[in-house]
Amino acid sequence: MTEANYELTLAEFGDSYDLVHRSFHQNRIRIIYLHSLIDSQSLEWEILSPLREMPFESFEQSTQQSLFQRVDDQEEVIQGILNGNVALFDEGHAYLINVPGFEERAISQSEREAVINGPHDSFNEVLKTNVSLIRRRIRSPRLKMITLSVGDISKTKVLIIYLEGIAKLDMVNLLKERIQAIKVDAITDSNCLIQKLDHHQNSPFPQFYTTERPDIAVTKLYSGKIIGLVDDSPNIICMPSGFFDFFDSPDDNYQHWTIGTAVKFLRYLALFITIVLTAFYVSICTYHYEMIPQSLLQSLMQSRSRVPFPPFIEALFLEVVIELLREAGARLPTKIGQTIGIVGGIVIGQAAVEAGITSNILIIVVAVSAIASFIVPSYGMSASIRLVRFLFIIMAGLLGNIGIFFALGIITIHLIGLSNFSSPYIKAVSPTYFKKWMEDVIIRPFYKHK
Repeated sequence: MTEANYELTLAEFGDSYDLVHRSFHQNRIRIIYLHSLIDSQSLEWEILSPLREMPFESFEQSTQQSLFQRVDDQEEVIQGILNGNVALFDEGHAYLINVPGFEERAISQSEREAVINGPHDSFNEVLKTNVSLIRRRIRSPRLKMITLSVGDISKTKVLIIYLEGIAKLDMVNLLKERIQAIKVDAITDSNCLIQKLDHHQNSPFPQFYTTERPDIAVTKLYSGKIIGLVDDSPNIICMPSGFFDFFDSPDDNYQHWTIGTAVKFLRYLALFITIVLTAFYVSICTYHYEMIPQSLLQSLMQSRSRVPFPPFIEALFLEVVIELLREAGARLPTKIGQTIGIVGGIVIGQAAVEAGITSNILIIVVAVSAIASFIVPSYGMSASIRLVRFLFIIMAGLLGNIGIFFALGIITIHLIGLSNFSSPYIKAVSPTYFKKWMEDVIIRPFYKHK
């Protein structure tokens, strides 16, 4: 441990543009700070003005205030300055004074998780602001927090938050140990942390539920889960997370339970449609024409008569085009992205039909499948389902309906084998708890909540 020293601290930062160092009382008191991280008003009122006006003999008494934090280690001084503190050195001692002034984004509505009813605030990139949004909703001393640091260079703050008496302490300790075991130069976002904590790196399904909404975070805490906050990230992490958690929406709790349950059933129907519909089209058009009603068969044959490609190639082509349009719309500015998505889809679809590259019916099938994928509330789960859909199309093209059922078996076995912090990924279905399974599907009336 190196003793805190003014000259050593000055040398450590070198010729930094935002480095400021000043002296008072004939160089007996000296301060160092980074003006880009400091609130200039607080600095003037709480530090500079008192230092100019008070005699040196009164200084030692003023250091007894809680504003002054005594430090002896040089590394603590460096980290304190980088965290928005002013380092103050007198004759033999060093102190840190907290006067941060970080620029931050205002609390606004989440664009990714919009709701009709309920609160509309969302987390931003400042850890202190995010904690205050949670504290405002849980006014209880049972709300516990563990502060950790990740990244040898970035020293990113990570908070583990849980409710004492509700969350399992062994799970809290396990999460703490796994975060402390991470060896990396920098963590820039909560999604980077997730990839380090994930035990199933090769699974396409998301293992950790993330959200930008404080009300969802608080609901997870009340249900006994643990949440993680990462400085400089607006997304919180929730663990343990299961497959059915990704189909919950904040709107479910803010409307009548019958409506919420009906919408939830619609989401699971959308999951089935987006995975199976295009694959089923490929299967029946390639191997199982006998399954098509006689009245529909003639129009289907007429629609496909000018298409030179087999259904498998035709479907893959359109699915790839849909994904290209989706990604283009997401990366471009909002107004341009909407135009690309709508105009691009109409123009390309109509041109493809007129050119004989694809059939009218397949365009309807792919469009319905794409719309169904948007109904899934979680973007991470929606992206995973879009990827899994290609597996079903390939299996349908190779083996027909048998291939679809074979793909369903593979996905089911894979989901059963997953776990998140020792909790089964599809808990309530495997292992089977009928009562818990019904709670995941049917929203309990609010008057029955305890």
